Amino acid sequence: MTILYMLLAIAFETGWAVAMKASHGLTRPLPAAITIVCYLLSVVFLAMAAKRMDLGAAYAIWAGSGAVLIAVAGAAAFGETLSPGRVISIGLIVAGIVGIHLSGRPPQAAQTGQQAASLADSG
Repeated sequence: MTILYMLLAIAFETGWAVAMKASHGLTRPLPAAITIVCYLLSVVFLAMAAKRMDLGAAYAIWAGSGAVLIAVAGAAAFGETLSPGRVISIGLIVAGIVGIHLSGRPPQAAQTGQQAASLADSG
């Protein structure tokens, strides 16, 4: 479920950013409302994923993945340029996300570590 929560958080993050651009500074009611709803859902699903992941890894994966998808969506939906420098930078972000994911604890281990810390604090 953790991966599903993270994927939903990333999808809603991408959605709010694209809707924000489409709202023209939050002056168009429907895209502005979509921005707000997607933003809230993004944070809710990030919080749910972070219950079972290290916070730093969860946030980095969420923010980095969102940045990559938003850059691609900006190019596809709004004609923004993807220069060679941007493409290389996006590749570096993806490499960083993969590195963070591969070097972190598995989701259940993070939860077990939190439970052990909670027990140590209360004892």
